Amino acid sequence: MRILPQDQAALDLVGRGEADLIDRAVRWANVNSGSDHADGLQTMLGLLEAEAATLPAEVRRIPTQGFSTVGDDGAVKPQARADALKITARPEAPIQVVLTGHYDTVYSADSAFQSVATRPDGALNGPGIADMKGGISVMLGALAAFETHPERERVGWTVLLSPDEEIGSPASAPLLAELGARGHVGMTYEPALADGTLAGARKGSGNFHLIVTGKAAHAGRAFHEGANAVAGAAMIAAALHGLNGRREGVTVNVARIAGGGPLNVVADNAVVRFNVRVPDAQSAAWVVDAIQEIVAAPPFEGLSLNLHGGMTRAPKPMDASQTALFEAVRETGALLGQAIAWSPSGGVCEGNNLHAAGLPNIDTLGVRGGLIHSSEEFAWPDSFVERASLSCLMLCKIASGEIDAERLKRLRLETL
Repeated sequence: MRILPQDQAALDLVGRGEADLIDRAVRWANVNSGSDHADGLQTMLGLLEAEAATLPAEVRRIPTQGFSTVGDDGAVKPQARADALKITARPEAPIQVVLTGHYDTVYSADSAFQSVATRPDGALNGPGIADMKGGISVMLGALAAFETHPERERVGWTVLLSPDEEIGSPASAPLLAELGARGHVGMTYEPALADGTLAGARKGSGNFHLIVTGKAAHAGRAFHEGANAVAGAAMIAAALHGLNGRREGVTVNVARIAGGGPLNVVADNAVVRFNVRVPDAQSAAWVVDAIQEIVAAPPFEGLSLNLHGGMTRAPKPMDASQTALFEAVRETGALLGQAIAWSPSGGVCEGNNLHAAGLPNIDTLGVRGGLIHSSEEFAWPDSFVERASLSCLMLCKIASGEIDAERLKRLRLETL
């Protein structure tokens, strides 16, 4: 591959838009859109919708499915989530590229971390500046430049911006699966590491909530008439923790036990919340079976158990399609003077969903940054043009056929 004159013209357009790429990401990061902040999500959705309207594409809000949450009191409550934003160009084109991102962040409405500042070393420090409002800005900038390329008609593209990735995509998962099944190549805009390293193989993940129901009683004069749900939850949590080390690569993290009440009352309710990570499908089946065995019967008489949740994201291994795609991205990066490397990750993202649906994808095409999910989250300003250029050139090479999207899709389907 080499950079052709028409490619360079699109890349030059990316370079001239550097200030806009950064400035709009900063504006967006100054809007709190925590996953549970409904008003903030609506505000952010409106800003993204207005920005997307500048592209030669159809822009639509897509309702997301409802889901249920388990409260600390054990009550199961239905939840609604904000709409996703879908941006579509040339759905009839022979090659289809799926680009995804999320506009929710991990920072709640009352978080002390609400705005972007520039660190003494020049890095931007702000909520979501890397994860992933910077990534969304990079994505849209790359698409705008690609739309000037003379071979753009060979490639159709669909963007899905979701409101719930940070909580596991429970509401947008069906939309991701639908797009993954139809596309040839996926591009997702989680941040790269600070040095530009991409995530390669990813583990799968599951979130579980076990409701433990007991029987209340006076802790002094009628203790033995009760059944202590918190004690039962603790015993189950210990058994779950005991699964660690029994199968390579499988981890079970008991994150929280909620429940109970006054010290003189035998607790009649508790909720055990835990997460699992698995390296492959066989390990996922093993850990689900092990969990089911633990919760098949209460640890003592008088308790009842009710398990909610399950595996939310399948593992994303470096199969033949992923390996071929990463090599193509490495070659594309080299044309730009970017050394592309990748390493495995225990984290999960929408790339897991897309891969499970049959779509080879790169899921860390966002800005270079780090310390995400903390008040130290940062992004390097010079990475905005760098990463938008990489995506733009990838799209150009997909359009020219130098990145063979149809072959990549065939390779992925062979391993489903």
